[in-house]
Amino acid sequence: NLHQLSNGIRILHKQIFNSKIVHCGFVLDIGSRDEKAHQQGIAHFWEHMAFKGTKKRKAYHILNRLDSVGGELNAYTTKEKICFYASVLDNYFDKAIELLTDITFDSVFPEKQIEREKNVILEEMSMYLDAPEDAIQDEFDEVIFPDHPLGRNILGTQESVPNFTREDFKTFIQENLNTGKIVFSYVGNMPYEKVLKVAKKHLEAIPVYTAKHHRLAFEQYRPIQKSVFKPLSQAHCAIGRTAYPLMHDARIPFFALINILGGPGMNSRLNMALREKHGFVYGIEASYQPYNDTGLMAIFFATEGKQLKRSIKLVMQEFDKLKKKPLGTLQLHKAKEQLRGQLAMAEENNMNLMLMMGKSLLDAERVESLDEIFDMINSITANRLLEISRDVFQEDMLSMLTYIPEK
Repeated sequence: NLHQLSNGIRILHKQIFNSKIVHCGFVLDIGSRDEKAHQQGIAHFWEHMAFKGTKKRKAYHILNRLDSVGGELNAYTTKEKICFYASVLDNYFDKAIELLTDITFDSVFPEKQIEREKNVILEEMSMYLDAPEDAIQDEFDEVIFPDHPLGRNILGTQESVPNFTREDFKTFIQENLNTGKIVFSYVGNMPYEKVLKVAKKHLEAIPVYTAKHHRLAFEQYRPIQKSVFKPLSQAHCAIGRTAYPLMHDARIPFFALINILGGPGMNSRLNMALREKHGFVYGIEASYQPYNDTGLMAIFFATEGKQLKRSIKLVMQEFDKLKKKPLGTLQLHKAKEQLRGQLAMAEENNMNLMLMMGKSLLDAERVESLDEIFDMINSITANRLLEISRDVFQEDMLSMLTYIPEK
């Protein structure tokens, strides 16, 4: 069920009957790619600051409000979205939505808290930099999207974060907040009418915000090879390139292809080739992240320095196989079944479902049902996958970033 308030905020509701827990939250169509160069990291910093004080609550009261009834309050920032969400027992839904509304729209950004939180975020950055498997993912974004907001680190930089002031947060919100681009999503056992009544009570008073951000489209991709020496015991490698955007008709077939190549299943082709057959890696993953105007396909693994070249060769061989010969009928059937199973399992997680619904409504102006996605998976042909493989896995179009252990 969907209802739009006069201020533009949409309320999205899905009733499930087998749980006493309700999951709800605001999904905002604002992300780190909407920052100007000097604002790098402010979207993520705002997500932190939402918990640090509002017009009527201090940080302690925000954190304690749902914790004290066994609930959870959380938030995250991506390149294109910010989400504030909560999970509570159904009889505390009113409490949860009131608190979420408070932190999303009435943060006051206390200067003292900003100073304290700067250190927390710099620590978070150091933690990521210390973990090469995280650091390489962030740095690979820069390789694929150089000098573009999509290539910038969501956390910001050691230079940008210490400089933020209260005014910077207010400016960023003024420049980007648009109530027509906000969804309040709900998954739980309460009926639609009841959820709507409670939601209206808290959300109707929110003023209309009409900021329009113009996202800079990413235009010119060109492949880059980059190696960095680091004090590590293992070599780390990222291979990838730009891929299809969110609304492209190749999106679902490409997800299926990436799943065959290096999805979460232990039977993925890359896992079989590099781990099971040769013992070169502990794990290897292929991922596909679609954005509004482009996408990112990437493969990540770590291996001993002396096995790096052979490992890369094996990855390229798997690309070649997908480009040369269409999947057999049985292979294709199994690949579809596997993807369907994984998607159904993801939808079992009601919190994921709630966030996914909100995101889908903002991106596609509708929520795709699992059945619709299954239909799209069913219609994938071996020839379509062959076409896509030849389009995306061209060796001379792939970028590579390697971390080489220092001798």
